Amino acid sequence: MHNRHTKNTHRYQPRYIKTFLSSELTEKRKQLEEIFTSCSLCPWNCAVNREEDEKGRCRAGNDLMIAKALPHFGEEPALTGARGSGTIFFTHCHLQCTFCQNYQISQENRGRKITPDELALIMLDLQEQGCHNINLVSPTHFLPRIVAALEIAIPAGLSLPLVYNSNGYEKAETLKLLDGIIDIYLPDAKYRDDALAQSFSRAKEYSRYNLSSLQEMYRQVGTLRINQYGIAEQGLIIRHLVLPHHLQNTRDVLQSLKDRLGSEIHISLMGQYFPTQGVLHNPYLNRRLTSEEYQKAISFLEEMGFDNGWLQEPDTVDKSFIPDFTKDGSWN
Repeated sequence: MHNRHTKNTHRYQPRYIKTFLSSELTEKRKQLEEIFTSCSLCPWNCAVNREEDEKGRCRAGNDLMIAKALPHFGEEPALTGARGSGTIFFTHCHLQCTFCQNYQISQENRGRKITPDELALIMLDLQEQGCHNINLVSPTHFLPRIVAALEIAIPAGLSLPLVYNSNGYEKAETLKLLDGIIDIYLPDAKYRDDALAQSFSRAKEYSRYNLSSLQEMYRQVGTLRINQYGIAEQGLIIRHLVLPHHLQNTRDVLQSLKDRLGSEIHISLMGQYFPTQGVLHNPYLNRRLTSEEYQKAISFLEEMGFDNGWLQEPDTVDKSFIPDFTKDGSWN
């Protein structure tokens, strides 16, 4: 696949700057805090009072928690560049993927409690280290606290594009509150077979929620734009992890993306699947992806006319791609 993008040669101003200056950011934060009192941020609609530390499907309460924050060099090249993506990994997740490589934080709930003030300082520190963006990994369940942190960081000089790095199981209604805040959406498109979604990620109606959220993300930020240095500034990148034994799911995902969003969108076709402890006894998921399977997935891309994005051959991936969240400040 080629890396054809809309190039931007002017200095980019993140969308949240204008939203902050208009006081709209504060209004959005208040709306998110109201949702927090009967939580419906994600498709589970648990209706628990997160302000009172009640916990729903994601197992997150009132406290903001992160597991790791560092310049990350394993993302797509347009995000990583030469100085890394300023990546913040949030604890907890509202999906329970049996094959999750981040299971230490998504399922074992490793991490530390921080305040929005501390999160703001982390964002500013990653900017000071020279990172190209601030990359929020699994942020949905902490959105009110994240926006509160932005209200602190922006007047202190935060000026990097903001990346929303998501499992793709989102509500369009929640995403609409992020319009004018997020610059780059980086969602997964995991499944089009809801039986697989239920079996592997314990998700209901994943496909419906995923497609509607992808359309809302695309409406907000459009096709990927990069600057003259090859760094992404605004737009949508959709990730799809190819699973062993499940090429029909991959084909169905790609076909649905073409039907809903067109073949000009940027797709990151990931071959990094690595069996973790949760799937060692699952005959459908207990092995690596083969080169033959991945080449077949590439043929689907070509057949459907997708020409923008990135490939990740399985034989280029090893255990170094799996982070160790017991070590803060380093990847593994």
